[in-house]
Amino acid sequence: MHESTAIDEAVAPRLETDSLGSVEVPGDAYWGVHTARALENFPISKRPISVYPELIIALASVKAAAARANRDVGALSAEKAEWIDAACQRIIDGDKHEQFVVGVIQGGAGTSTNMNANEVITNLALELAGYPKGRYDVLHPIDDVNRSQSTNDTYPTALKISLALSLKTLLEELELLRRSFNAKGEEFRDILKVGRTQLQDAVPMTLGQEFHGFATTLGEDHARLTETIWLLSEINLGATAIGTGITADPGYAAAAVRHLNEITGLSLETAPDLIESTSDAGAFMSFSGSLKRSAIKLSKICNDLRLLSSGPQAGFGEINLPPRQAGSSIMPGKVNPVIPEAVSQVAYAIAGADVTVTMAAEAGQLQLNAFEPVIAHSLLQSILWMRQACWTLRVNCIDGITANVERLEGMVASSVGVITALIPFIGYAQAAAIAKIALATGRPVADLVVESGLMTREAVVRQLSPKRLSGIQPVTMAIPVIDLQAEPSE
Repeated sequence: MHESTAIDEAVAPRLETDSLGSVEVPGDAYWGVHTARALENFPISKRPISVYPELIIALASVKAAAARANRDVGALSAEKAEWIDAACQRIIDGDKHEQFVVGVIQGGAGTSTNMNANEVITNLALELAGYPKGRYDVLHPIDDVNRSQSTNDTYPTALKISLALSLKTLLEELELLRRSFNAKGEEFRDILKVGRTQLQDAVPMTLGQEFHGFATTLGEDHARLTETIWLLSEINLGATAIGTGITADPGYAAAAVRHLNEITGLSLETAPDLIESTSDAGAFMSFSGSLKRSAIKLSKICNDLRLLSSGPQAGFGEINLPPRQAGSSIMPGKVNPVIPEAVSQVAYAIAGADVTVTMAAEAGQLQLNAFEPVIAHSLLQSILWMRQACWTLRVNCIDGITANVERLEGMVASSVGVITALIPFIGYAQAAAIAKIALATGRPVADLVVESGLMTREAVVRQLSPKRLSGIQPVTMAIPVIDLQAEPSE
């Protein structure tokens, strides 16, 4: 280690120079001139890239893998590679994330993000090695940290890694939410209710079946999102500017992906066609579509929860959502379904982000897509919001849902939909006639069937048991032949 010659950096800024000229940089900043220019050029989103820690970790992982690969092929000294690797590991562990200050929306295909990473890693490495910030004659952000790289291969590679890392956390929350719905399905397994199609009364089912259906939907979405990981496994690291690999050693790409897999624990592989991989954003578009699918289906479930809990007096009133906050500044006692409402709004935002990703993917020209920063922001925000939405839906809503058993039983008892279960015994025409009378008079279907002589009370009770009404214990039999030409018996 070189002994430190650093002065108190807080007392004065330092002067850094690029091809456009010199810029003063705060003395305590780990970023440099290129980042300073980006801060001036892109004061748009007011959101630095550090809001997505997985992206910062992914960038550091790429830079560490590149340093190791450059050392392996002889393009970087072992000492410099060690300095860079150590700095990257500090960032992977969570250090200096606040130094990644460029905005999430930026021109230049992510060049500002790449240079922000190069500069922070360089100055942190210099500090760890005992040198002051800005000693680029010792370790250089471009010549050393960015050796054998271009923004055009490091940025999309880091984006895919960050999406894979973020997706894992989303999948964990989605699975916990599925389990919560499944637990409610077990809790409500014997509670009969009236099913509905097109918002009209249909045949009976159990509340447990309804919640098990929600759980199955989430399980399917978990499987579909898991499948998208393969979309993110093919990277173009080693492609450099346009996919030709210019400035990189022939052995660099293979070494870099090997080290990157060791660092991230992922199963990444070099794309077979680096020209195509550098210009195409189709993987991001497909990933976005799967994310939108899951979000929209989750919103549909939230819509159902709001309907089922509507009221509590003049609505469905079948279930109770946990009261989370006062619902009105004017109506006393009103409580709104705020958690499902928030989750649905997340779904709308994700659907909008999918449109953004689609347009950005289409807008790339020739050998590069310059709009990957907005793709990155759209996808990482969507994953983050959906993960948090799954958490709040589970913790603040699903786990506390209760059933209004008496109301459910009353609706089943008065529902003409139960007549459907008797069709195998009395036929459709007779069932329709009795249903019409039941609707007109409000009398129970069971009583009308027994009075008509079509079935005994015992048989009706048996066929209208909860298990048979809900299909848990299915009944299939031939309908007795009715001779419409025969004379009525005396």
